[in-house]
Amino acid sequence: MFEGKSFFDILAAGGLTLVVLILLSCTSIAIIVLKILEFRKKYIDLDSFFKKLKLKLERQTVKDAIAFCQMQNKPVANVAKEGLLYFQNTKSSDIKETVDRTISIEVMNLEKYISIIATIGGIAVYVGLFGTVLGIIRSFHDISLAGSGGISVVIGGVSESLIATAAGLCVAIPAVVAYNFIVRVIDNFTVQMQYAGSLLKEILSSGSQENER
Repeated sequence: MFEGKSFFDILAAGGLTLVVLILLSCTSIAIIVLKILEFRKKYIDLDSFFKKLKLKLERQTVKDAIAFCQMQNKPVANVAKEGLLYFQNTKSSDIKETVDRTISIEVMNLEKYISIIATIGGIAVYVGLFGTVLGIIRSFHDISLAGSGGISVVIGGVSESLIATAAGLCVAIPAVVAYNFIVRVIDNFTVQMQYAGSLLKEILSSGSQENER
């Protein structure tokens, strides 16, 4: 059926629908790569970070600890920074509200653009099916214009139109898998930030008690 046809000939057989699917695929891949690079940049070794932060609080000042967090510029460090700023301003270790608010902001930043991947994963199959329907309609229209035809003519047209369905699946499946993976990574970041807030509160509370003694 596709013997002697180049890749671009096969793409042309899919029509305008295939062009749309290629654009959706490029958009999806670009966002996936962007998010993976972003997550790698924002990852932090929680144990190592808190060991250094605790040393800053024990041997230096809260201001130095805040500066250390600011240098990291990562979700966990931003949560710790906001908690320390609240502690510095109020001298209270009850940082839960501040931490929760910061976590919400960080999660919102981490979720940026992932709704586009979810949308592409949801609609790509339907775009492919739409292309197939258009291909079948076009095949029967050509037969009616010719006034003759046979099963071979119909099968040939239908087979070529199914390229759009296959392309739709090729776009949708990676997008859905990537979306689920990204959501899981964001969930892990959220757990890390919640744990960081809890751990910081514990450190600040113990430090306040020691100062009172």
